[in-house]
Amino acid sequence: MLEVEGLHVRYRRLRAVRGVSLRVGEGEIVCLVGPNGAGKSSTLRSIAGLHPPAAGEIRLAGRPIAGLAPETIARRGLSMVPEGRHVFTQLTVEENILLGSQMRRDRRQVRADFERMLESFPFLRARLATPGGKLSGGEQQQLVIARALMTRPRLILLDEPSLGLAPMVVDTVYDILRGLRDEGITLLVVEQSTHRALENGDRIYIIRSGQIELEGSCSELTDERVEQAYFGFNQTTDDADDRAHF
Repeated sequence: MLEVEGLHVRYRRLRAVRGVSLRVGEGEIVCLVGPNGAGKSSTLRSIAGLHPPAAGEIRLAGRPIAGLAPETIARRGLSMVPEGRHVFTQLTVEENILLGSQMRRDRRQVRADFERMLESFPFLRARLATPGGKLSGGEQQQLVIARALMTRPRLILLDEPSLGLAPMVVDTVYDILRGLRDEGITLLVVEQSTHRALENGDRIYIIRSGQIELEGSCSELTDERVEQAYFGFNQTTDDADDRAHF
């Protein structure tokens, strides 16, 4: 579904992403995990067309999309849920949801999809006239996922969907994401929590200082290997150094 090869992203002199390569297969949840400043969000923004790559290739369903305008990429089946949710606080819940259908012309199907969102996220039905800014953090996260689904995406990029949410709410959000995966929607999820990624993803990439340090199946990678890549140390080497100093 998504192939990224040798991606470089720069902000003036700052090299935020340095040669990242990753792939996301159809119907997978793939997690991109790393500490603050690792290049996770920059990678997603470049894939979505929000920041042009300095170098590298990006293909969606086999077609190159690197450097295309965000709306062109969206029309090809990619939708992004940015960090911080970006709910339009003064617009109603209904208006926020329908914003996801702006580029569509099939109005009858849009209405059918809107009803499907209310079935998938039942609490929204009673809050349609409520300003988006009045919702809780967890409700806003579900709202923006519903908005993204209104584009009828093949691939959704989610930038830290658990950020700032209570653990029980995070569980609800990931229940929704796994349900979307089961419906055939492909997801690339940025996370800081290695535990969340291993628990909910199919595969994982660990990124640090703009480079991929580890990749593999969530069912096969151990917590120890993931933590070593995440924090940038080798346990065996550190233990040997500790013994030498002792």
